[in-house]
Amino acid sequence: MRRNWAVHAILITASLAMVSPFAWQIITSLKTLSSATTVPPTLLPEGHWENYGQVFDLLPFGRQFLNTVSMSLARTAGQVLFCSMAAYGFARLRFPGRNVLFGVFLSVLMVPPQLFIIPQYQLMSEFGWLNSLPALIVPGMFSAFGVFLLRQFFLGLPQELEEAARLDGAGPLRIYWSVMLPLARPGLIALSILTLIWSWNDLFWPLVVNTDPDQMTLSAGLAALQGQFQTNYPVLMAGSLLASLPIIAVFVVMQRQFIQGIATTGIKG
Repeated sequence: MRRNWAVHAILITASLAMVSPFAWQIITSLKTLSSATTVPPTLLPEGHWENYGQVFDLLPFGRQFLNTVSMSLARTAGQVLFCSMAAYGFARLRFPGRNVLFGVFLSVLMVPPQLFIIPQYQLMSEFGWLNSLPALIVPGMFSAFGVFLLRQFFLGLPQELEEAARLDGAGPLRIYWSVMLPLARPGLIALSILTLIWSWNDLFWPLVVNTDPDQMTLSAGLAALQGQFQTNYPVLMAGSLLASLPIIAVFVVMQRQFIQGIATTGIKG
């Protein structure tokens, strides 16, 4: 009994530590700039709801919200399609150099993503995609992590199902689409949520490739609220809170499927 109380105490403490930055964000978003920067800080909100209205005055918030939604959904759809196809090939198909090629894919995970910024930017410039949605979407439609995650999931599916489909005359593409893909639903949901969260929070690439405020995402637009000499922290916190609410809602609704997908990935049958 005492052991259970100790475990619960640790979990409650850890939960409070994780929630405290979000609570401080809400409190700060309802303060004035002077009270938000006082030392020692005040712990109670002051009810300045006009900070949320200023976000829409300073930013094309609706346009940037649509850009963020479009980018996140398109990247997620691309990752689910392309990563699942590559993962199925690495997990189930036999071809020369398969393990070597998969090792090359895994080596990409060891390279800092900042090293790809310059060549990707040059490609977007050559295509004429700067300050456009394709520049935000296309580079994020495939990832080595997604291939690795789904490959481990495909390896855990029974071989008998694939053999039965092959006996019925189904080819590799039909087996992938009609048999293996429905069975990999938990893994696909896990990858979808991870990609959606990553895309929604992506800052560096959108900040580099799109400089037009109407073509920016919410993360890049909020970064523009930070001034060189002074930053209106209550307005910044209000905008950050508004930008966080959709992705928090998605995770709350899909958390069971996300945990199931992560838990079953890598279990081989």
